[in-house]
Amino acid sequence: MTKKLVAALFTCSTLLATSAMAADTIKIGYNIPMTGDIPKVGESSKLSAEMLKADINGAGGLEVGGKKYMLEFVYEDNEAKAESAVTTALKLIEKDEILAMIGPNSSKQAVPAGQVADDNQTVMVTPWSTNPDTTLDRPWVFRAAFLDPFQGPVAVNFAVKTFNAKTAAVLYDLSNDYSKGLAEIFKDIFEEKIGAGSVVAFESHGTKDQDFSAQLTKIISAKPDFIFLPDNYNQVALIVRQAHQLGYKGQFMGSDAWGSSELMTLCGDDCKGLYFSTHYAAAGATGATKEFIDRYSEKYGETPDDVAALTWDATRIVLKAIQDTGGLTGKLRKDRKAVREAMAAIPSFDGITGSMKFDEQGDPVKCAVVVKISDTGTFEFTESVCP
Repeated sequence: MTKKLVAALFTCSTLLATSAMAADTIKIGYNIPMTGDIPKVGESSKLSAEMLKADINGAGGLEVGGKKYMLEFVYEDNEAKAESAVTTALKLIEKDEILAMIGPNSSKQAVPAGQVADDNQTVMVTPWSTNPDTTLDRPWVFRAAFLDPFQGPVAVNFAVKTFNAKTAAVLYDLSNDYSKGLAEIFKDIFEEKIGAGSVVAFESHGTKDQDFSAQLTKIISAKPDFIFLPDNYNQVALIVRQAHQLGYKGQFMGSDAWGSSELMTLCGDDCKGLYFSTHYAAAGATGATKEFIDRYSEKYGETPDDVAALTWDATRIVLKAIQDTGGLTGKLRKDRKAVREAMAAIPSFDGITGSMKFDEQGDPVKCAVVVKISDTGTFEFTESVCP
C-alpha cells in the first residue's frame, strides 16, 4: 500500500468520523448582545445557557428518539443593533447550520431577526422580546415572554391603584420598537381608564442620548402623579438620576427592561423604592424556580435576572420540541421543519418564569409580576397579575 493511499484512507476515515460526530450533535444558535448598550443581557443569556448545557451533556446528552445527542451552543454577538441581529441570524442559519435559534432578546433586534428566521424556515425563540410584531404572522417564531398589550395594562392598573394616580407622564426611546410600542400602549390604556389628556407629557429620546434634561424639564413642569419609563436598564439609571437632580420627587413605574441585575450597579440609591413589571421575582421564589436561582447564584456569584430565567425557559422549550419530533434525520431542512411542527404542538409548558400556554401566534399566555426595589436593592415580589 502506497503512502498516498494510506494518507487518502486516513483522510477519508477522519472525515467519516467527523461526520459521525457532527451527526451526534445538536447545534443551537444564540443571537445575543455581548457588546453594545446592553451587554449584561447577552451575558445573562450565555451564563444560563451554559449551565443548562452542562446539565444535559453531563448526563450523556439529550435523548431524541432513543438516541443521545450532545449539545453544541453557538454564541454570536448582535451588538444590540438591529442590522447586526439580521446578519447574525443569517450567519447562524446559513454558515453555522444551527437547528434552532434562541434570541435576540430585545425587541429592537428580535423584530427584524424574526423575519430572517421565518424567511429561512428556522425556529427562533426570543426569551425577552415583548413587542407583538416579533411573532406576528411568523409561524417559525416563538417567545417565552408575555406581550406588551398585556404588560401595558398591568403597569397602568398598578400605578393607578398604588400611586392613586390621576395623571401620568411617559418618556421612551423613539428608535426602540419595544420602548415606543409599550409607551403607546400605556398612553392609550391610561387615557381610556382615566380620561383624555390624563397623560400630561409624552416625550421621547434617542438610544444614544446621555442628557435627558430637556425632556425631564417638560415632564416635571407638567406635574404628573408618576412617570412611566419603558426603557432599558442602562437608560433608566441615567434618567432617574437626572430627574432627581432636577428636583423630581415623585414615583416612577418601569417595565421588564428594568429587570437586569446591572440596574442597581448603575442606578444605586436613586432606584430604591421604585416599581416595575417583569417576568419573575427572585426574592421569595419557591420550587424549581428557587432551585434554579440557588444553583445559578452559587455557580456565578450573582442572582439571575429575568433574562437568565427566560433564556433557561426558552432553551428548554426548544429542547422539548426537538425531543417531541421523535427522532432526527440528519437532514437539516427536514429536521428544522419537524422542530417547528413540534413547537407549534406544545400545548403548555411549566417554566421557571411560570406556566404558559401558547396561542396561534406562538406567544405564551402567562402571568406578570410587579416588583419593588427594596432599600437593600433587591427585587421584591409585590403582586402577580394573570390574564
